[in-house]
This record gives sequence, C-alpha cells and structure tokens, in this order.
Amino acid sequence: RGSGRLEGRSKAMEGDCLSCIKYLMFVFNFFIFLGGSFLLGVGIWVLVDPTGFQEIVAANPLLFIGAYVILAMGAMLFLLGFLGCCGAIRENKCLLLFFFMLILIIFLAELAAAILAFIFRDHLTREYFTEELKTHYQGYNNTDVFTATWNAIMTTFDCCGVNGPDDFENGLFRNINPNDVVPEACCQRNSQSTDETYISLEECLMGSLLFRNNKGCYTAVVDYFETYIYLAGALAIVVLTIELFAMVFAMCLFRGIQ
Repeated sequence: RGSGRLEGRSKAMEGDCLSCIKYLMFVFNFFIFLGGSFLLGVGIWVLVDPTGFQEIVAANPLLFIGAYVILAMGAMLFLLGFLGCCGAIRENKCLLLFFFMLILIIFLAELAAAILAFIFRDHLTREYFTEELKTHYQGYNNTDVFTATWNAIMTTFDCCGVNGPDDFENGLFRNINPNDVVPEACCQRNSQSTDETYISLEECLMGSLLFRNNKGCYTAVVDYFETYIYLAGALAIVVLTIELFAMVFAMCLFRGIQ
C-alpha cells in the first residue's frame, strides 16, 4: 500500500508539473503572439505611413530591406504564438515538435540578422550618408529616386543636408546648380500659410542663414526616432528571451506527454 501511495503521489506531482508547464507555455506563447502582432503592425505602418517615414526608409537599401524583415518576422511570430498556444492546450506532440523546430529556426535567423546589422553598421553612419549625398543628390530632379527621397526628408523634418547646409558645397548639387548655395528643400516655409509657401526663397537659395533650415537631417531624424529605436532594441531582447523560455517549455511538455 505504501509503495502504491508513493507512486500515486509521484504521478499526481508529475501531472501537476505537466499542467504547470502547459500553462506557462501558453502564457509565453501568448506574449510571442503579442510581440508578433506589434512587429507586424510596425512593418505595415512603415510601408503605408503617409507622413514621411517611408521616404526615410527608402533612402537606404539596408533600412528598406529591414522594414520587410520586420514585417516577415512579425507575421511569423504571430503565427507561431497562435500555434504554440494551441499545442499547449491540446497537448499535441506533433504540433509541439513542429512549433519547437520553427521557433528554433526563427531564433537563429534573428541572431544572424543581429550579427549582419552589426557588420553593416558602417553603412548607417553620418559619414556614409554625407558621402552618398555629395555624390548622388541633384537638387531639383524629382524623377531621381535618391534626390526625391532626400527632398522629402528635408521638407518633412525641416532640416538641410546630413550635417547641415555645408554638405552641398563640394558635391554634385553645386556642380549642377552653381548659382544656388542650398537646394529649395532646405528653405524655411511659412507655417502660418495654408500652402506653406517659402518665407523668402531667393534669400534662402543665396545662402541666408535667416531663411534656411540650418539643422542637419541626421540629428533631426535620430532625435525624432530615438525613443522608438530604444523601444525596438528592448523589445528585441524581450522577444529573444521569451522565445528561449518557450522552446524550453515546449520540449519539457513534449517529453512529459505520454
């Protein structure tokens, strides 16, 4: 009888442990589901946002690719969170194993993306953007994607060049437009006017400090998105941690199911 009671208690404790792991896995996968929903929303917002963020992303191919990576990762995490919740509640071994393999692949892909971002960090520096601006910016040719994008950035953020108006001194823009010190997109607009006409376009093009935007776009954009960058980094760390716990719980639950 004693051995039977001990065996019964052991099975009961094992069942309680299995039940605890099941609900913990459900909770962690629910957070994965929420994280995927957030990333999916951010990716969609970047691609359809009409206020200028899309033009900023298009200014650099790496950022443009990154937006689609965020969208794909968000959709995958959204699906995985849903599958993980279903596998935990139903206690289905095939579904749990499939979930574990998929989330392991995603985890490794995210680590690879972080390593690539670190390797290509030189392409997001102030010097890189400055060199690109000097080499490719034309000023008034809106059929050129690079030029049109930079015009949109400078107009949206009320800035001029990467570091400031001096970026246009020894570049392609001055070679094409020798009479203009800065492009039209750098000129200050009348915010009180409905059509936002220029305060003094002629004085601005001649280089007057009073009628042009003197702040560099690199600083303006970084200041504007600084909070979002830190939030994105913190979210990435949280998502990776949750994925690790989800894999551990999935394997424990897989091994515990008879």
